[in-house]
Amino acid sequence: MNRTSIRRALVPGIAALTLALSSCAAGNEAGGSNGESGSGLSGSIAGGGASSQEKAQAAWRAGFQGENPDATVNYDPVGSGSGRENFISEAYLFAGTDAALSDEEGELAAADKRCGGDVIQIPAYVSPIAVVFNLDGIDSLNLSAPVIAKIFAGKITKWNDPAIAAENDGVDLPNMTITPVHRQDDSGTTENFTKYLEAASDGAWSHEPDGLWPAAIKGGEAADGTSGLVGAVSSGQGTIGYADDSAAGDLGVVAVKVGDEFNTPSAEGAAKVLAVSPRVEGASESNMALELDRATTESGAYPVLLVSYLLACSTYASADDAELVKGYLTYVVSTEGQEAAAGEAGSAPLEASIQEEAMALVESISAK
Repeated sequence: MNRTSIRRALVPGIAALTLALSSCAAGNEAGGSNGESGSGLSGSIAGGGASSQEKAQAAWRAGFQGENPDATVNYDPVGSGSGRENFISEAYLFAGTDAALSDEEGELAAADKRCGGDVIQIPAYVSPIAVVFNLDGIDSLNLSAPVIAKIFAGKITKWNDPAIAAENDGVDLPNMTITPVHRQDDSGTTENFTKYLEAASDGAWSHEPDGLWPAAIKGGEAADGTSGLVGAVSSGQGTIGYADDSAAGDLGVVAVKVGDEFNTPSAEGAAKVLAVSPRVEGASESNMALELDRATTESGAYPVLLVSYLLACSTYASADDAELVKGYLTYVVSTEGQEAAAGEAGSAPLEASIQEEAMALVESISAK
């Protein structure tokens, strides 16, 4: 797994996304195999990272704070790269990342050092990445991975290109320049998207997957964060980009070719990919990173997806911090928390065996 070098951590205004303590009444208490999110916890914890998790985090924080009205959870959607950096630097007690920690550039070892022991890395948010576009009068298009790769690499530059037309019989495609929009920040969504292009495009994508967009590709537009990219696609004609499906809004959405089918983004399609994907080889017991099968031809699967992880320490110096992080992540992984995220962001709830394993790791969090 390729990883950019660790950069200087910057902590933007965390308070921007703090939920009011009076927000959202609690749902049913998560118990049994779902875990126990705690009752009567108090204090404040700060986290941040993947902007793809923004809607899910809002639902999780509302539910958890409803059950624990004296507790505050802050989540700053600064992007996966900054989330990992700020976790390692101890600016965050927990972090969200769309790209699992890797040892290729020392991130996993740095996180273990920050924790004074094993870092916990659990899947929490499974979501399709939508390939979104803005063309008047066209709401959907069929595109195969090689065609998508050539569009974003700048090799297909017109919407009425024969390669696009061949996959969209009967669609009146305009003679208009394509403007690809990519993320400017270090983004787990970019890393997952480029991993899909590498795996599924039959060699049409020649760049190494990374959280930073390939510098060798010239042209197009760049935007910060999920909301910035969606805004850039929405404000232009002939634009195309990629974003968490929960943020696609009213934009046109691509159905990607899987085997002999063209499949639109769906939680069910993402879950099918997860079900056939193994754990990363050599991962520790506290590291649940998955090697996604992005070239699958499984019927109904949607292989342009991300599995977004939560990072936490197995032990914290402060007992209060340990209890709050443990309580919050317990709610996130619980059936109640997963259903809340699915309702708000359209994510796929964790499969039962993955949920059980993640819950056991969360329940092991303690004070030093």
